[in-house]
Amino acid sequence: METRVLRYFLAVAREENISRAAEVLHITQPTLSRQLSQMEEELGVILFERGTRRIRLTDAGVLLRRRAEEIIGLIDKTEKELAEQEALIDGRVTIGCGETRSVNVLADLIETFSQKYPNVTFDLVTGTADVLKEQMDRGLMDVALLLEPVDVGKYEFVRLKEGERQQVLMRPDDPLAQKEVVHPEDLKDLPLILPRRQDVQNEITNWFGAYYQKLNIRFTCNMPTNGAKMVRKGLGYLITVQGVSELWKEEEIVGRFLDPPIICRSVFTWKREQPFSLAATKFINHIRENL
Repeated sequence: METRVLRYFLAVAREENISRAAEVLHITQPTLSRQLSQMEEELGVILFERGTRRIRLTDAGVLLRRRAEEIIGLIDKTEKELAEQEALIDGRVTIGCGETRSVNVLADLIETFSQKYPNVTFDLVTGTADVLKEQMDRGLMDVALLLEPVDVGKYEFVRLKEGERQQVLMRPDDPLAQKEVVHPEDLKDLPLILPRRQDVQNEITNWFGAYYQKLNIRFTCNMPTNGAKMVRKGLGYLITVQGVSELWKEEEIVGRFLDPPIICRSVFTWKREQPFSLAATKFINHIRENL
């Protein structure tokens, strides 16, 4: 017998009317009547004396009501005690991430996690995937949100379904800002700012194709925020993920997508067979359950 059906039974016993009980339970009257009939059939007893206006409990129904109230009361008490026990969990979870759009997903996860575990705090570390992986390997970080391409062979991971496109960032008064998308030939003679990560650089230089040999790479940078400041000064054009342009006002910096597109995805990673704190274990489980 399901506890849900016991709750249905108690609602009818309390209201003494199926229609009113159905309204309280937010289900249809036929559904409720069917559940009660199935309960009686399962138990092999008659629980209700059905009148035209009121429903009364039989002796068997009175007994079941007494036991059902005890059962549901115990279940509710246990759930409350467990919830209170969960809320007592504290500690700190160290999370690494880059400056990407997928950090919004991380924020959503932390928000829902904090509702259940309000005493857990977080240490957010911003860095490139290579730096964050090194800190995970040294046991200094619990979880990292890494931007692909990245080798996750020795990690547990959950890949986000949605990706983000690479953009080129420029000043809003730049002639390229008039374009909807930017092609390799548009950038071949311009001063570029590329990510320092070699794997990402390789993807971008492959995108340029035959123009690769003539590229004017003026800067490389490990964090796109600093590269964007160079862009604002008119010192170059930064190629980075779209989440970076969202950090700036359009009167300061604008982004235009690369065409053909380069799409990157992010992955939540954590080290295999790593001993984690209870707070970190709970957060990793929260990632698995929600993603």
